[in-house]
Amino acid sequence: MGAGHAHVLYRESGSPVHRLPPEVKIAAMVLFTVAVVATPREAYWAFGGYALLVAAVAALARVGPRWLLGRALIELPFVLFAFALPFLGTGERVEVAGLGLSVDGLHGAFNILAKGTLGVLASLLLAATTTTRDLILGLDRLRCPQILTQIATFMLRYLEVLVGEARRMRVARVSRGDDPRFLWQLRGFAAGVGALFLRAFERGERVYLAMVSRGYTGRMPAVWQGAGAATAGQWAVGATVPVIAASIAAAALVLQ
Repeated sequence: MGAGHAHVLYRESGSPVHRLPPEVKIAAMVLFTVAVVATPREAYWAFGGYALLVAAVAALARVGPRWLLGRALIELPFVLFAFALPFLGTGERVEVAGLGLSVDGLHGAFNILAKGTLGVLASLLLAATTTTRDLILGLDRLRCPQILTQIATFMLRYLEVLVGEARRMRVARVSRGDDPRFLWQLRGFAAGVGALFLRAFERGERVYLAMVSRGYTGRMPAVWQGAGAATAGQWAVGATVPVIAASIAAAALVLQ
């Protein structure tokens, strides 16, 4: 964990957003998402305001639009579903380019696209400015249940080990003439998965016993958490985006 375990989405930078404590960024992202979800789908102007907020944070974090939009393709299945709603929806219909589309379906499609895209972009900005270790540390400082943060910590630490071992087992099988592409060799693949599970279980038991012998009591030591918890000023800076988003959502609800 000492190297920080920077994940594939993390972008190294010294921007003001990167320097904010992780718990501030996590709380800001969650509250921003809640404000977006609470906004009526007919308040089109509000979603434009949210998009400007996301663009401003991205510029401050030095995360380019090309990088953001490329990674946002993860929501493509939901986009395809949204495009089908105007055709599958019921109720009042309007004609667009010779096609009869459901008004309720059009609103539903926009609702999914707008809220889903904004949520994905906010999550990507959090991932781009926070290492995996800091994400877990932030959750721990926000009093997330210890069992969850510890599971995530150990998964982060040993997932790469298990992936490397699975890769070595596959190379060993292929070098002995096994080709997992063929259906009749599925039995060998299943046996390999079982062996990997047993190795992982045994390794986990050894690691747990080693930790207990070194004084582990069910909580991560305070030294792991380190210093640098958010100050009142940092919380005030981090609250800027959710406060503006909440104001937009409140205005949209009032004007509905």
